[in-house]
Amino acid sequence: MRRRTLAVIAVVAAAATACGPSGPLDGVGELSQRWLAPATTTTTTVAVAATAPDDSPMVSAGEVIWFNDDLPDQATGDPEAVVAEVWARHGSSRFVQASRSEIAAAMPTITFPSRLPADVRWVTSQLVFDQATGTLDVDTAAAFGFWLAEPYSTSQARSMVLRVGLAPADVPPTRSDITPILVPEGITLIWTDSGLRYELFCRSTISEDLCLEVASSSASLSAMVSATDGSA
Repeated sequence: MRRRTLAVIAVVAAAATACGPSGPLDGVGELSQRWLAPATTTTTTVAVAATAPDDSPMVSAGEVIWFNDDLPDQATGDPEAVVAEVWARHGSSRFVQASRSEIAAAMPTITFPSRLPADVRWVTSQLVFDQATGTLDVDTAAAFGFWLAEPYSTSQARSMVLRVGLAPADVPPTRSDITPILVPEGITLIWTDSGLRYELFCRSTISEDLCLEVASSSASLSAMVSATDGSA
C-alpha cells in the first residue's frame, strides 16, 4: 500500500464508546459535535505515516451475521416511507433496530465496509431519530455495532462502531481523505462521501492499519443488499 501522511488529532477528553440511556450507541455522539464545532479542549496535531496493510485476516461483510436482517414486517418503499415506518416502532429509544435493506432504502447513498476483521461475527444496525420530529437525526442517522460475541451480551464484545450522519453543506460530495482521531479507548476514523459523514471507532485491540483497511473497503450498502438477495 502506498504510504501517506495522515493528520492525527489527540483529543484530551473523548468517550467514543460510552453507552447512553437512549440506546446502546448513544454516547458516541460526543465526538461528532467536537469535530463540527470549534474545539473547547486542547488538541495536538502530529504527522503519522500509514504503513502497509495489517496482516490480520479479514472476511467479507456478507459472511457475518446481521442481527436485524430477520426482523418481521420490514419497511419497504421510498426513503420517506421507510423512515416513517421504522419510526413507528421506535418505542422509547431514538435508536431503532433496522435491517440492512431498511437502512439502504432510507439512506440510498450510504456505504458500508465490505471487509471486516475476521473475529467480527455479528453486526447490529439501527436507524437513529430526532425524537422531537420523528425524522432521521442529522448528526447520527444510522449506527452499526461490530461484535465478537452475542450482541449486547457485554459491551466489551463490541470491537467497532460505525456512525453515519449528514455531512456539512459546504463539504464536497467526493470521498474525502480519512482523518484519524485518537480517543482514550482506541481510534476514530472520520471521512465524508456523497453528502454523508462517517465515524468508525476501533478499540485499541485493533491496529490503526487494520482499522484504516476496514474504512477504505467501504462500498454501496444497497449493492451489498442486492447481492445478498441474488438480484444484483
